[in-house]
This record gives sequence, C-alpha cells and structure tokens, in this order.
Amino acid sequence: MAIITLLSDWGLRDHYLAMVKGKIYSQIPEATLVDISHDIPPYNLNSASFVLKNAYAHFPAGTFHIVDIFADASLEMPHVVALYEGHYFVGADNGLFSLIFEHEADQVVEIDMIQDTDTFTFPAFDVFVKVVQHLMDGKAMDAIGPPREKLTQRIPLKAVTGEALIKGHVVYIDRYENVISNISRNLFSQVGKKRDFRIFFGASRYSVSRISQSYKDVPPGEMLAFFNTTGHLEIAVSTGNAAGLLGLRVDDTVRVEFKD
Repeated sequence: MAIITLLSDWGLRDHYLAMVKGKIYSQIPEATLVDISHDIPPYNLNSASFVLKNAYAHFPAGTFHIVDIFADASLEMPHVVALYEGHYFVGADNGLFSLIFEHEADQVVEIDMIQDTDTFTFPAFDVFVKVVQHLMDGKAMDAIGPPREKLTQRIPLKAVTGEALIKGHVVYIDRYENVISNISRNLFSQVGKKRDFRIFFGASRYSVSRISQSYKDVPPGEMLAFFNTTGHLEIAVSTGNAAGLLGLRVDDTVRVEFKD
C-alpha cells in the first residue's frame, strides 16, 4: 500500500486540491491519500514546516509527502526530491525542508522531468505526481535528475536562554487559537531546574505561574500553560480563544523567568 500525503496552502474552496487528487487516483489508483493540511497561510514556510515536522514521523517509512507551499521553481530553488529517514519529500527547495530535517537528508536530487503541461504555476499537478509515480514504479531517484549537494537553509527561530530566563516566541496558532511557542519541555527543565517560575506573554500584560496538564485544569475563561503533544509550551484559554482574547500573534515573545 502506497501512502501519499498532501500539504499545501490551497485551501478548500478552489479546484486545486481536487485536481491533484483526481490525477493521483487516475495514475496511481492503489494510493492511499492523506491530507495533512491545506489551511497553511499562503506562502508561510514556517507554519508549513511546523505542521509537517509534527506529522510526518507518525507515518510509516516509504510514505511520499507532496508539499506545495511557495513552490514555483527557480535556478536557486529548484524542485527536489529528498529522502530522509525513509520518507520521500517532494517540493521546492525553498528552505522548508531544512526547517524539518534534524540532520542532512540521505539523498537529494533536483527534478529534471518533462512536466505534463506547458504552464509553470501548479507544480504539484504538473510535476510532483509524476515524480511520485516514478518512484512507486521502483525506479531510482538518480533517474529523476542530478544530485543536489545541499538543501537551501533557513534558520529557525530558536528560544534563547540565560541563567534564570528563557525567551521564546510564538511559532504557531492552531484553529482553536491556542498559542504554541518554540520553548520545549526539555529546555524548560534544563534551565528551570525545578525552580518556581512565571511565564509572561502578551507584551508581559499576562502571566501564569504553573504548568497545567489539560485544558480543564482551570475554570472556563481562565489562562493556562502546558506542554502539548509536540513537547512545546502552549498558552491557552480554557474553552476560549487565547490568540484573539490575549492579542497574541506569531513571532510574539513568550518569556519564562525562574526564581533564584
């Protein structure tokens, strides 16, 4: 059974997703399609990398991940196939894959295949499906195009630390408007050393001083912080919308101060 995932910023109101799915089912009828998300904000590589990084590893090795985010090719950022930890990633080398991979890919090749139409604005439909079909037929990655020595690098926004401080940022806001930071549980433990703390956010207008276990640990409408299933510090409002109620946006600061 072949699994193909799709990640894009197409949304659901237009014909793009249906076109790609129809083509896959026509050319690879045995495929199992999984939509990771199509609600990525247009051209937003950081949001796309967060979603894909936290999803792909739960699929079995051999899964194909078609990624169409800001995917027009150029000489500097060509279309590529990357083999990483047994997974095939197909998309543009625009830096997104460098935000996902923890180490160098096992193999990367540039895509040098004749596309199915003479337009250059819909690579998932015109190129990426053909690439997946090629690989599923048992053909080598080398036949797709020349090797690419190194993927385009983007520098992820990392939390910075001091003796009694962690300064992180909001990296993602989910559909419930829960606010996810780039402060990991491990970093929190390493710096905190079981000391008391206070977490500040919303330009330091708001703060909490304990880590909860679930959304129901506080009464409805109250703020809370906890480490979510991805291992990141999340700010939420019980049965509410934290981002809207607290005025939080992606890239806003989340600061943890530990008591000496």
